[in-house]
Amino acid sequence: MILLWSGFVALILLLLALDLGVFHRGAHPVGFREAARWSAVWLGLGASFSVFVWFAYEGQWFGLGSRPDPVDGVALTGMAAASKYLTGWLIEQSLSVDNLFVIAVIFSSFAVPAANQHRLLFWGILGAIVLRGAMIGVGIQLIQMFHWLLFVFGGILVLTALKLLFSKDSHSDPTLSWSVRLIKRFIPVSDRYHGNRFLIRLPEKGGALHLTPLAVALVTVETTDVVFAVDSIPAIFTITADPFLVFSSNIFAILGLRSLFFLLAGLLDRFHALRYSLATILLLIGCKMFFADWLKAAIGAHFNLVLLGVVASLLGCGVVASLLTRPPKHQSTYGPTHPY
Repeated sequence: MILLWSGFVALILLLLALDLGVFHRGAHPVGFREAARWSAVWLGLGASFSVFVWFAYEGQWFGLGSRPDPVDGVALTGMAAASKYLTGWLIEQSLSVDNLFVIAVIFSSFAVPAANQHRLLFWGILGAIVLRGAMIGVGIQLIQMFHWLLFVFGGILVLTALKLLFSKDSHSDPTLSWSVRLIKRFIPVSDRYHGNRFLIRLPEKGGALHLTPLAVALVTVETTDVVFAVDSIPAIFTITADPFLVFSSNIFAILGLRSLFFLLAGLLDRFHALRYSLATILLLIGCKMFFADWLKAAIGAHFNLVLLGVVASLLGCGVVASLLTRPPKHQSTYGPTHPY
């Protein structure tokens, strides 16, 4: 099992190293075609990883599938594991869309130069992987100790769904967040950008070390992701508590976030109906936790496969509805751009 986890983490680090160190070595604005190409790569990797999951759990490679899933107490076959992985990956990928809105607001509020945005997102994603890995590890331990927490997670998803349905489409100014105020209170911050640097010594300030606005924006992205993880991680826990499925589905969803942002940067407001699809999915997954036994008895052995199909269909309906209808008149999601 140690070999499996070491190999998976090494694969992720290799992909990230190739991304920043080879393909995006020089700072430059990411265009639509480049973003589309990389979105296809990351989405393809995330989807195709389910093939490895299928064979690994079917053959019980590295001990995978040898123990029952804590969520339903059933040993995972190849089909069941692949279905749960894809369902979790799709849900985490779709929930990241709202994260894209907030990232757009952060970039606008901090006036992050286009050439620096990819680098900031790279380090933001790397930090998110570490933070979510820790949260997932703690969550799995708690579920194994207190199985009733799954019903708490189901309740969280229902509340999140209601919040999506009834809350307004507005985001507060990230430059006024508690994390930014805390940084400014204790750490000197430069008043302008210095390329891709997060730290700078300013001669006019006696050579004192200062954070750059890019570093402050990075901290804001990280703290925002933690808030989103509190809503999104319970979604995968109501589907599976298998550590490898939970972690891998989350990581592959996060990896495609950067290219997806640049691909959809100018179209985020266009997908106005997607929030209703996401709310329905969260409501469905949350209620599934309370009525799992009844649903499995009614649907049968292919319950997880049916759930995957329903989630994919709801997402498709949200996208189609967004393209066929006009978004409601409201203030732009991005908000005004102003210097830091």
